[in-house]
Amino acid sequence: MARTVGIKDVARLAGVSVGTVSNVLNRPDKVAESTRVRVRAVIDELGFVRSETARQLRVGTSRILAILVLDMANPFFVAMAKGAERAAREAGLGVMLCNSAGSAAEEAEYLSLFAEQRVRGVLVSPADPTGRNLRDFARRRIPYVHVDRAVPRAEGCSVSVDDVAGGTLAVRHLLAAGHRSVTYISGPMQLAQCRDRRTGALRALREAGLPDDALRQVEARRLDVASGIDAGARLLGLPERPTAVFCANDLLALGVLQAMYGAGVDVPGDVSIVGYDDIEFAAAAVVPLTSVRQPAERMGRTAAGMLMEETGEGAEEHTHRAVVLQPELVVRSSTRRLR
Repeated sequence: MARTVGIKDVARLAGVSVGTVSNVLNRPDKVAESTRVRVRAVIDELGFVRSETARQLRVGTSRILAILVLDMANPFFVAMAKGAERAAREAGLGVMLCNSAGSAAEEAEYLSLFAEQRVRGVLVSPADPTGRNLRDFARRRIPYVHVDRAVPRAEGCSVSVDDVAGGTLAVRHLLAAGHRSVTYISGPMQLAQCRDRRTGALRALREAGLPDDALRQVEARRLDVASGIDAGARLLGLPERPTAVFCANDLLALGVLQAMYGAGVDVPGDVSIVGYDDIEFAAAAVVPLTSVRQPAERMGRTAAGMLMEETGEGAEEHTHRAVVLQPELVVRSSTRRLR
């Protein structure tokens, strides 16, 4: 087995001290240019890679931010992670991206791994509805920011979107098109986002003077296309098919659209559909999808900035903040006035 090249090997071959090699790697402005060039040439020749673990033990801080999302198959979370990664990279930091798959057990395992790796901080879209995992993790004294989840400031920083407002926007649009009842396709109602979007839908109905039972609900097992297809099949089997459908995210809406299209139901002629998130695929669907847009990349970038503020040089002056971004409705071809 080949021996790992160490910093002493670089120093010996370059004819300098270990401290000089360390300065070339960490404080190059303190080293003469000719020496820097010579040391860099030896580093390249030997294929030396410095140990992040050793550096972390020496200075006491990590250069890695961890990102733990609910579902990496959902383009919304991909866009959010992209925004966070860009912000981290601009600050000279790297990221570790992990997927809880909506499982509280997997979330707990990843949080334990982050503690073992002594990451700088964590951006997390919580999977555990009880909050127990994060309360346990807080004892490790590793800062974290809630993403896509509003929490009291006493529990830490958070960046979210006003999902009640988003649900209201979606259903107001359908009511303005002449619909008098709406079917809400939710994901698991243990998720605060699904509950808040339903609350917003009910608020729009009440504003229009309609009763709460004008909102019918079908709860999907997951927030994915397959669950949307299943929900669409359930709608097709109803004795009175709805004319307006609001889905808790775009993946569900695309599944419902696929089910309707396969059954020969005209969208939006027979059924209007509104999604949520405005992922890239929404505009590219066979019937471009009306959707409530969430600023996912901005959410990730904002959360990463808050985490770096809490873990940076001014950490002692940091105060927890709850940032709530506003959604907007993007109207496309999947909705129109009721015939």
